[in-house]
Amino acid sequence: MSEVIQLEEFECEFKDEILDRIPDANFDLCLTCGTCTGGCPASEQFDMDPRKFLRMLLLGMDEEIKSSPWIWVCTMCGRCQSACPMDIAIPKFIYNVRASGPRDKRPKGILGSCDQHIRSGSAMGVPKEDFIFTVEDVADEIRETQPEFKDLKVSVDRENAYMVLNQNSREPVTEPDEMGPLWKILHLVDADWTYPSVMWSGENYCMFLADDEGWRYIMEEFVYHVENNLKSKLVVNTE
Repeated sequence: MSEVIQLEEFECEFKDEILDRIPDANFDLCLTCGTCTGGCPASEQFDMDPRKFLRMLLLGMDEEIKSSPWIWVCTMCGRCQSACPMDIAIPKFIYNVRASGPRDKRPKGILGSCDQHIRSGSAMGVPKEDFIFTVEDVADEIRETQPEFKDLKVSVDRENAYMVLNQNSREPVTEPDEMGPLWKILHLVDADWTYPSVMWSGENYCMFLADDEGWRYIMEEFVYHVENNLKSKLVVNTE
């Protein structure tokens, strides 16, 4: 006959380590109700979901957690915590699992995008000069070929614009014409806006990489540019 497993037999070192960073995570309050799983876009990927992953933490399955590829398909969107009746901080849990491994062993695609953003200001590694040229070129084409938008105003680093907009860095590189529809909407509502040339990329892969220093550097450079150089009142992240 199998013996009943006693909870005190489990060693949850990783759980204690994470709780040191996020003491309000509420892990022990899990009811195993599965509500977190219902709206999770990563549920069933790699045969995993938020409920299972949290149970692994509570059962002390530290190495299985750290080696699971599921941590990199979670979007950290927060739906799980929003739905959880006990408000368990699952996204923070995932973030800390990502941060627990060596930086150079994290997914190359996310790592490369993070490093390029730090170096160039965009996740695609586009120099700001190329970004400015593409924006101006596409805007000129719209003005020349679409008479109803002959007065279209598109700018980069225009001081005192009311709004600063970030831009998905893939569009200027692979789909530059896709920037136009948003510009037209802003033109029609007479919005006062500009792009920044510093950290203009809307996506921040350092956040998904769980690179606190890289994430902070990108945001600090962006905020400094907006507040001190552009002097704008509002930031709109199109991502």
